[in-house]
Amino acid sequence: MALVRLILRIAAAAGLAVDAAVHARLAGQYDAVTATVSQGTLFRAEAAAAALGVVLVLIWRRRPGDLFAWLTALVGIAAILLYRYVDVGTLGPLPNMYEPIWSTDKIWALAGQILAVLALVPVLLQRRTGARVP
Repeated sequence: MALVRLILRIAAAAGLAVDAAVHARLAGQYDAVTATVSQGTLFRAEAAAAALGVVLVLIWRRRPGDLFAWLTALVGIAAILLYRYVDVGTLGPLPNMYEPIWSTDKIWALAGQILAVLALVPVLLQRRTGARVP
């Protein structure tokens, strides 16, 4: 079981690392899309949260860190799908991030986030049962 948990953690970290890399690389291109906060700033925040998730999943290995990483990936999935399919416009301080296309970068970020969510579900469920996780 310890080997399975390690593989799941590595998979989750890899998915989060892809997410972080894509968002960090693209952030500058989206600085012009702005309301109170620019889309570039939101991309940098996503990259930072995903990078923190990598560290928490691989090094800290505690339930709060795993949950943070899982939620970061889940919210990322929701944001990609929402702004791909729905033109919600400007929401308070958030800019209109509607982008009705599938780019290679968007697909990579989504794939990384899905991998992280799926890999962390068994880790989080096992912890809930009270089993000891290294």
